Amino acid sequence: MPEPSGLSVRELLDLDRRHVWHPYGPMPGRQEPLVVESASGVRLKLRTADGAGDDVVDGMSSWWSAIHGYNHPVLNDAARGQLERMSHVMFGGLTHEPAVQLAKRLVDMSPAGLEHVFLADSGSVSVEVAVKMCLQHWRSLGRPGKQRLLTWRGGYHGDTWQPMSVCDPEGGMHELWQGVLQRQVFADAPPVAYEESYADHLRELIERHADELAAVIVEPVVQGAGGMRFHSPDYLRVLREACDAHDVLLVFDEIATGFGRTGALFAADHAGVTPDVMCVGKALTGGYMTMAATLCTARVADGISRGEVPVLAHGPTFMGNPLAAAVACASIDLLLGQDWQAEVKRIEAGLREGLSEAASLPGVRDVRVLGAIGVVQLDHEVDMKAATAAAVREGVWLRPFRDLVYTMPPYVTGDMDVARITRAVCAAAREG
Repeated sequence: MPEPSGLSVRELLDLDRRHVWHPYGPMPGRQEPLVVESASGVRLKLRTADGAGDDVVDGMSSWWSAIHGYNHPVLNDAARGQLERMSHVMFGGLTHEPAVQLAKRLVDMSPAGLEHVFLADSGSVSVEVAVKMCLQHWRSLGRPGKQRLLTWRGGYHGDTWQPMSVCDPEGGMHELWQGVLQRQVFADAPPVAYEESYADHLRELIERHADELAAVIVEPVVQGAGGMRFHSPDYLRVLREACDAHDVLLVFDEIATGFGRTGALFAADHAGVTPDVMCVGKALTGGYMTMAATLCTARVADGISRGEVPVLAHGPTFMGNPLAAAVACASIDLLLGQDWQAEVKRIEAGLREGLSEAASLPGVRDVRVLGAIGVVQLDHEVDMKAATAAAVREGVWLRPFRDLVYTMPPYVTGDMDVARITRAVCAAAREG
């Protein structure tokens, strides 16, 4: 594969191994990555060191973000047009139309009551900002003792400092830091179906720790990278009621679930609940570039504004980046301008049909589907190398982890490609 630089694939991989640190990987890397030459629609054009290559269907939406697929003309035009106007300008003391338009769109589409938008760099940063908002809200109101967070086990909220503290303390990929992270309050992981005894468990924990809790933070309906678990939306109502009763803020991390992934625009919509703070990211720009947002109610913002320091003390260099904001506006318009719910339901039906055979495979513990999310859980740690290779042989890119082989495809994935993805998931489950 002659690159613009003139490097062969082998030379590129050698440089990658020498210099590039990949996510959750050692240095140097032990497993040679595949090289992506280009991407279009739902397909990635791969190349290997021997020069061979093939197009594969992306079953991951680039970690759940590329909901419209790749190289989409509408998003390309939005990026190109904004690039010709300005790619970036500082957000302190200045504003611009893409950021204002994006904030308005987010407020209009989000659960009622979320009125204010902080544009962040990434999902982790949006959670970091959410925690800051909650802590500063209570400090500004003269209650600095409310500084802990309650969450449930099995969660994942990102890799920066405060988000790590509310990831699962044992299986949340951040056990290394447990001795130095702030000790938060952990409820048991939520059951799939509603159980009154578990609801009582949540109520009791919130009541017991109310004086020290700044907020409850959870991933609504779907726990993502912590284990791809689903749970009843009724628990969100329990949390809302308990937080209201005991003066605790409620934060929903919708980074993975937002923009239609579960079949509702936001997972909170399954319960008809508005949180005090909501984090979005991933699909916000349709997977084109990094951007996230933290939304909050007037109550949270007003509390902060009453403090001795009446400003939210956070301001990244690339906050409100106009290029990302313009693409995000185009992505939202593209989503809302079509029958996205029908597309997600169509994918859901295809995943249910295609993954049904996985339930009878040796070593499979559970198969579950919700919206455009399909999960096969094994009774053992997946062999990532073998499982990934099996999927690629079927013409699909998957990224299994822990005991899970799963897919979250782009919403534009056609029926034949959904079927191909399910065959690849089953193959990966058999061989991983």
